[in-house]
Amino acid sequence: MLMPERKSKRNPFYLMLAFALILVLAGYNITRGAEKAPAAGTVAPNFTLCSQDGTQVSLNDFRGKWVVLYFYPKDFTSGCTIEAHNFQRDLARYTAKNTVILGVSVQDTNSHKEFCTKEGLNFKLLADTKKQVSSAYGSVMDFGVVKLSARHTFLIRPDGVIAKEYMKVNPSKHSEQVLTDLTALQQ
Repeated sequence: MLMPERKSKRNPFYLMLAFALILVLAGYNITRGAEKAPAAGTVAPNFTLCSQDGTQVSLNDFRGKWVVLYFYPKDFTSGCTIEAHNFQRDLARYTAKNTVILGVSVQDTNSHKEFCTKEGLNFKLLADTKKQVSSAYGSVMDFGVVKLSARHTFLIRPDGVIAKEYMKVNPSKHSEQVLTDLTALQQ
């Protein structure tokens, strides 16, 4: 007896999602549709976003200080938690170097507040729910259905000019790398 031919019931959405996840895990940045990142030596795009405590924070508020502006994909994920813990661990060293840490992702203020409370974070996490700031900094991962902030960092001088950009970030070593570069730039 001949068996009827079976058609695959694989959902193309799940196949695309699996492929995108493989690319991310392999270290690729998916940035289709994102703006190009501002380069070192250019003025950092200003912005105003709401922080985890509900206050409005503008980049211009920190003129006269160095700023570590780091973008990260999502609260409560392993890489993002490691990166945040390391910035928190080194916070006193940054403060001694007249430097503030600002984290940006697309989650809302409630998510950031819960993340800060659970992880003991004492620096500002900013909610870019409209993805405008992430886009202005070329830091959007676009999966078609979901858009997240890409793991990028910008070290901004006290005059508002980008001193260094980090487009490939290892969360476990990143804070030390930024501190080393900051020390060299301040000499």
